[in-house]
Amino acid sequence: MLTNYHSHSHYCDGKGSPEEQVQGALAQGLRAFGFSSHCPVPFENKWSMKAERMTDYLAETNALKVKYAGQIELYVGMEVDFLPETLGPKSFPMLDYCVGSVHYVELNQFGQPWEIDGSSVEFLECLDTLYSGDIRAVIQKYYGIIRQMVDTDPPQIMGHLDKIKMHNAARHLFDESEPWYVEEVEQTLQAIAKAGIITEINTRGNYKRDLDLYPSSWIIKRMHELNIPICINSDSHRPEEITASFPLAFQTALAAGYREVRILLGGIWQDVALENPF
Repeated sequence: MLTNYHSHSHYCDGKGSPEEQVQGALAQGLRAFGFSSHCPVPFENKWSMKAERMTDYLAETNALKVKYAGQIELYVGMEVDFLPETLGPKSFPMLDYCVGSVHYVELNQFGQPWEIDGSSVEFLECLDTLYSGDIRAVIQKYYGIIRQMVDTDPPQIMGHLDKIKMHNAARHLFDESEPWYVEEVEQTLQAIAKAGIITEINTRGNYKRDLDLYPSSWIIKRMHELNIPICINSDSHRPEEITASFPLAFQTALAAGYREVRILLGGIWQDVALENPF
């Protein structure tokens, strides 16, 4: 029962067409697959879909649903940036689902949206310039924005919950066992559990950068204790990445105590047995 609802094509920063994504999903044995290009944002960046391409994106992906009916279930979504008071999942009611993600925390030293999901060099420069290296303050803002999304504009799927930790690979900024960090994560998981939001196990950091899963295994264990439903996604940017590092994700979920995974099938989010097929 393999599925992937977090994927990117040439409509944003991915490689390959939506149809090439479908062909990759079929070749890798998926039962259902979701398109989720980065949504347009109201400023220039290097990786989001341009607003003028939205109509073509929706038309092409919806046409593929019809073309491949009977072979694979396809769903049209987007990865939606939550920008407080500006943009969020509610901005795109025409979609089958949204992956809600936080990629920006306030403004950088140049007065531009500060990306937490890009170059570590640029992230660390802003951290040192504006925050005197105070990663605790930045992480508290990051998780605070996630909680605001959960409370005010919840998506169907929470995207790469703890991705800000990626910059620890460039410079050791914090330890995940520090009480203040554990408390930020706990508050966020409590909010997610209350809202009933599916939280993805995202494998991209592992196969792309040889990092841990998003979120870390201790967080996944706590998610299970709080009965937070999961789905397993690769955040693929190429057709061949659609099931990348899935064996690790399945193994980690099972070790955390999960026995079910939530998938979109027959147009309904439903729980199915979690079994490692690898």
